Amino acid sequence: MNVLEDMTWRGLVYDASEGVDRHLAENRVTLYIGFDPTAASLHVGHLLQVLALARMQRHSHTPIALVGGGTGLIGDPSGKTAERQLLSTEKVAENCRGIREQLARFLDFEARSNPAQLVDNSEWLCTAPMVEFLRDIGKHFTVNYMLAKESVKRRLEQEEGISFTEFSYLILQSYDFLVLHDRYGCTLQVGGSDQWGNITAGAELIRKLRGQRAYGLVQPLVTTSTGVKFGKTEAGAVWLDAELTSPYRFYQFWLNTADDDVARYLKSFTWLAREAIEEIEADHAAAPEHREAQRRLAQEVTTMVHGESACERALRSSKILFGGEIDEVDGREILEIFADVPSSTIASDALGSDGVALVDLLVETGVAASKGAAKRLVRDGGVYVNNRRVADDRQRVTRGDFLDGSVLILRKGQKQYHLVQTAGEP
Repeated sequence: MNVLEDMTWRGLVYDASEGVDRHLAENRVTLYIGFDPTAASLHVGHLLQVLALARMQRHSHTPIALVGGGTGLIGDPSGKTAERQLLSTEKVAENCRGIREQLARFLDFEARSNPAQLVDNSEWLCTAPMVEFLRDIGKHFTVNYMLAKESVKRRLEQEEGISFTEFSYLILQSYDFLVLHDRYGCTLQVGGSDQWGNITAGAELIRKLRGQRAYGLVQPLVTTSTGVKFGKTEAGAVWLDAELTSPYRFYQFWLNTADDDVARYLKSFTWLAREAIEEIEADHAAAPEHREAQRRLAQEVTTMVHGESACERALRSSKILFGGEIDEVDGREILEIFADVPSSTIASDALGSDGVALVDLLVETGVAASKGAAKRLVRDGGVYVNNRRVADDRQRVTRGDFLDGSVLILRKGQKQYHLVQTAGEP
């Protein structure tokens, strides 16, 4: 399959300019996608666009990742019901640096024939003389034309309306397309479906000023099968930066994909070939309770974003919840894995030189109702310390049992966990 056929099969084409299929088939196309620097990291919602650039590059086209150092100072009204909070120049610059580093994981900037380009639109937007810009560019946009754009119409229906600042965003993005067309021969802009109006405005500007054809292609906005915006969790956005969302949490996000979404996400967010995905789909349909499709999805995306070793570590961490070995995991990871289980704190000096009796700790933490119940639980093989079964009801818990000297895991039966942390100096 060529790139457009592959993307269409994967469900990644929402709309496209007439003739874009022929344009991609007959030419080595330079294309671009813009990324607004609203944060220092991209999140999983950006992956669809990042992978679109990477898919195009693998099919011999040349991708440009445009970081919106200029437009980021304005804010895109598309898909927004209220004005964005404007960021400072310094914060936008800082966010741009973070995004650049992440894009380098997916795009080949050293390719011999079609190296990816990384461009910041502050280079021309922040230096354009206002009067000249309004005269040479602004005159090609009627207010009637701009008011007809869906992103503007939706905002005008809101009580707050839309400021002139955000109203001008369409012109600025159109100018981006023109500049990239002039400097790099860029003839295709790709984006989310909410960007269609901005993209077609840029293509029209190129036609008016240069007399040449430019194209747009937009991808669907990803939602879950229940209609929830993709990438949003109770804890907030799922970031590509490991410091903001750990590889373990990242892995868990994909592992928790609903059955109705997993096949679609395998197509959208992995490099797996059609034959492999169809085989996974068939196996999943036969035994969805095994969740093998979710495991494969989590493995593929975590490896792609964080690397193989981080994925293996995340997989080991996941197994801990089902009784896996804890030895190779540090205290910080334990806190992440067991963030949602009941916890208690014990003073370090309470451990003394020979620790505390396990049965006392079971009662103190509420794992057992009484010492008698705790002893029976241990004798029946129902108590685990750091996922190791305890057979002796006289066993003591010492400082050496605490991972990194600070965290200990009690388990009752197969699934009832309790986290114990130390506090204070020993």
